[in-house]
Amino acid sequence: MGLANPLEFMQQRKGDQLNCYTTGIRIKVWPMERTALITAVKEKKLSGLTSFGSGDLGNAATRLEPFVVSWGQFARISYPDIDALFKQQSVERDRQKREALLHEIQRLMHERAMYAPLYELAWPNGVGPRVAESGFGLIPFYY
Repeated sequence: MGLANPLEFMQQRKGDQLNCYTTGIRIKVWPMERTALITAVKEKKLSGLTSFGSGDLGNAATRLEPFVVSWGQFARISYPDIDALFKQQSVERDRQKREALLHEIQRLMHERAMYAPLYELAWPNGVGPRVAESGFGLIPFYY
């Protein structure tokens, strides 16, 4: 099995490779230029694992669509019931019903192990009585 990823994250993927190896899963890491990787994923030319994120800002529906539904540009697998739920939530006007539909989509994704998070990108900020200046809001859109 191979793990395709952008060059700038090569060291992180080598750590993932070692973690997989210790659990009995052998993978080979394929470094790729970011543009080539995104193009290959969009054209569904890669098999095995891929590692990248979209960086899309927005609500849950905005973040799910590229990866989860069959018409999403990065979707590798899809399920008709999830597609139907996504279409249903896109026309739902009641916020609570829409939220419940999105939670159901996320539950189904989790149940079916559609994605495996390798790491969580975090933007550290300092706050508290000993911090002279809070880091929140100093860089636009990074909170």
